[in-house]
Amino acid sequence: MVDVIRIENIARHVGQEVTLQGWLYDKTDKGKLSFLQVRDGTGIVQAVVFAKEVSPELFDLSKRIGQESSVEVTGTVRADARAPGIPGGFEIGVKDLRVVQMAADYPITPKEHGVEFLMDNRHLWLRSSRQWAVQRVRSTVLRAIRDWLDSHGFMEVSTPILTPSAAEGTSTLFEVDYFGEKAYLAQTGQLYNEANIFAFGRVYCFGPTFRAEKSKTRRHLTEFWMVEPEIAYCDFDQLLEIEEQFVSHIVQTCLKERAVELKFLGRDTSKLQNITPPFPRVRYDEAIDLLYALREKETDAEQKELLKIEWGDDFGAPHETALAQQFDKPVFVVGYPTAVKAFYMELWPGRPEVCKSADLLAPEGYGEIIGGSERMADPDLLVKRIQEHGLPMEPYKWYVELRRYGSAPHSGFGLGVERTVAWICGLEHIREVSPFPRLLNRLYP
Repeated sequence: MVDVIRIENIARHVGQEVTLQGWLYDKTDKGKLSFLQVRDGTGIVQAVVFAKEVSPELFDLSKRIGQESSVEVTGTVRADARAPGIPGGFEIGVKDLRVVQMAADYPITPKEHGVEFLMDNRHLWLRSSRQWAVQRVRSTVLRAIRDWLDSHGFMEVSTPILTPSAAEGTSTLFEVDYFGEKAYLAQTGQLYNEANIFAFGRVYCFGPTFRAEKSKTRRHLTEFWMVEPEIAYCDFDQLLEIEEQFVSHIVQTCLKERAVELKFLGRDTSKLQNITPPFPRVRYDEAIDLLYALREKETDAEQKELLKIEWGDDFGAPHETALAQQFDKPVFVVGYPTAVKAFYMELWPGRPEVCKSADLLAPEGYGEIIGGSERMADPDLLVKRIQEHGLPMEPYKWYVELRRYGSAPHSGFGLGVERTVAWICGLEHIREVSPFPRLLNRLYP
């Protein structure tokens, strides 16, 4: 019985006869030789069909087989440093070839295709080597997130997707009819996690979140995945230490376990190797002064205009990029103006115009990957903040009650998976990170 193997383990089987189950990624015919690029979901390997070593019928089949046909290939594994593939360096001398399903006229060919065409065919584009590599990194990021949190005393809990109220601002809500009542797709699970910490201490939720942002930038999706840890008896400084350890673990895990995929993507991994604690911290006030100075030095009129900002403004993408370019690690910007942040953030002692908030900006222009804060612990001050934001009290009654029955200092943050993966992979646009991205102008497939 010939063993069925996975390409990622092919190095273990040199000299052995094996079977691969997969799909034809590409092929090249050279006279009496057919070179088949076969993928199985874990990698790509070259399968060589030599006319003298197989039947005429089998050799003819190898020349007729269409791109993305499903196949079973049996042959002997050979080490050959010249052999292409992922990881490369191995090939299979084919003894038998069975076509499970013959594909014809596959729409995505090796030629160049436009982005919209590829997005319309996202269900097929996922099979390409580049998209395969990205999704493999994403999978590792998801696992690294859970591994770190689970091993540091956090318990995963589930929070509602349908909610009666906003948490991150009412202008970006997806409204749905809930049996005659208004409900919204969740922007965050944070408020519910604040209830969970008073039962379990350290928790996190992990799943899709929704923002009805009418944005066409390379950083935004309307549906994205976010992990949101929340911690009881955790102050602002402790929170930042947790965040930098957490992010460092994710990056270092990808460097260790996805070196092949990152190399295929052309990622300069030297820029990721020093992503270790501590991360630099800059006060919002200092960041504004730095942006003033950078704008003053800027000679390009368009860029100079993009960097325009006043104290009290939130940062846009150009500001985040300019700030992050001053550092070779992610940088915390702390102490944002209270007016531009959510209602639940604790005020800075002695400076009520500033809150205990922090955004973590990734290097190389990838922007904010984490937003976090110490949460407001005083129920009366929380009520005041809800009223100042013009929000109805009734949907938040339960949330205020959390502070009336055993309140304690607590903090939390949310990490956006897609932006984090885009940064680790060095991708230009976030749409490649989601298997089926939801954008302002895209709901299909």
